[in-house]
Amino acid sequence: MPNSTNLFARAQTVIPGGVNSPVRAFKGVGGTPIFIHKGNGPHLFDVNGNQYIDYVGSWGPLILGHAHPVVIEAIQEAIHRGLGFGAPTEIEVEMAEFITKVMPSIEQIRMVNSGTEAGQSAIRLARGYTQRNKILKFNGCYHGHSDSLLMKGGSGLLTFGIPDSPGVPEEFVRQTLIAPFNDIEAVRTIFKEFGHEIAGVIVEPIAANMNCVLPLPSFLSQLRAICDRYQSLLIFDEVITGFRVGLGGAQALYEVTPDLTCLGKIIGGGLPVGAFGGRREIMEFLSPKGPVYQAGTLSGNPIALTAGLTTLKLLKQLNPYEELAEKTLEFTQELKVLGELYGIPLFAQSVGSLFGIYFTERDSITCYEHVADCNIDQFKQFFHGMLQKGIYLAPSAFEVGFISTAHTNSILDSTLETVERVFKIGLKKNFSELDLLTRNNIF
Repeated sequence: MPNSTNLFARAQTVIPGGVNSPVRAFKGVGGTPIFIHKGNGPHLFDVNGNQYIDYVGSWGPLILGHAHPVVIEAIQEAIHRGLGFGAPTEIEVEMAEFITKVMPSIEQIRMVNSGTEAGQSAIRLARGYTQRNKILKFNGCYHGHSDSLLMKGGSGLLTFGIPDSPGVPEEFVRQTLIAPFNDIEAVRTIFKEFGHEIAGVIVEPIAANMNCVLPLPSFLSQLRAICDRYQSLLIFDEVITGFRVGLGGAQALYEVTPDLTCLGKIIGGGLPVGAFGGRREIMEFLSPKGPVYQAGTLSGNPIALTAGLTTLKLLKQLNPYEELAEKTLEFTQELKVLGELYGIPLFAQSVGSLFGIYFTERDSITCYEHVADCNIDQFKQFFHGMLQKGIYLAPSAFEVGFISTAHTNSILDSTLETVERVFKIGLKKNFSELDLLTRNNIF
């Protein structure tokens, strides 16, 4: 991949680490990242002309595949009217009306520019509405890179957050508490100590930022009950799951109603966007009607919302969710069969069109500690074996995979055949930088 190698060398002189988002640098798997030239349907094409079946989908937004012709046509038409105005537009109202109809928990919604901004704004609003300062989040769940959410849990359940990045003052994150995902008893313990100080609980209802970790039965409903008891707000971060696991998101799938919801990804149709919404009385605490300030020059960008609303209307029309879920489930089941066949400890699971692959002997994955305990070295070898044979997976063992409507049965069958070819060669128990240098001989 000489063109990618040369571009990466150039990029590292003018862009920190050569990338504009850390996971793209391939630090989690080793080697040199591929630079993409274009996408079409389920495929990516790199700057060397290599073709890949794509299971990243721009990290989730492209549920209809790359460059869907109806979405592209709508964007092209919108561009001729102007790129943005810094003033209200009709498309903002149409998007808000669409979302509030399909997600009943959202009575009002505000558009922002990213998932990070949505999470940050939802937390500020929760604090302003409840007049409390503390927030509870879960280890392994990611809600963007705002300062108050960049920390790890420390040594005990009641330990205040410790900054997970230089540049974040320890004092700033002292109001954030951490619990293990799916551990409702830990949540109860924290609330017994701090309950009347907690403004809200923010959670990914399906933890899709530590691969694909599903909530245990009743975990989300018990969170709802605890928040009700202490009059704290329940915030669902559905940036990934919103319109991905169903038209009503994970909250409809699990029948749990949050107070606030963060959205992104699919509602931009592949362009930068975010949003947060919820109960009317909470949302009306936002400026200009209420005292909690939030603003954005490019919020509600008409091009991004055109791409997003076109995508959402197509999803409502096509209703592909049952078929996508069935395809994805069958795909993960076949992965487990291949693991057994070739003696490679492997667990895989899915929900909707999300899937997770783990090199482990466990028969369930329910929290960050389980994911971290998997054989990361085997994942690295698997990733490079698949990449060399034209399959592009997320370059990290902690990232979820995505299937789109463009992934036909033949595409999925071809992918499974490639998995079998890689498994036939075998994955070493140990992995080193030397393997990366010689992986052409390995695979």
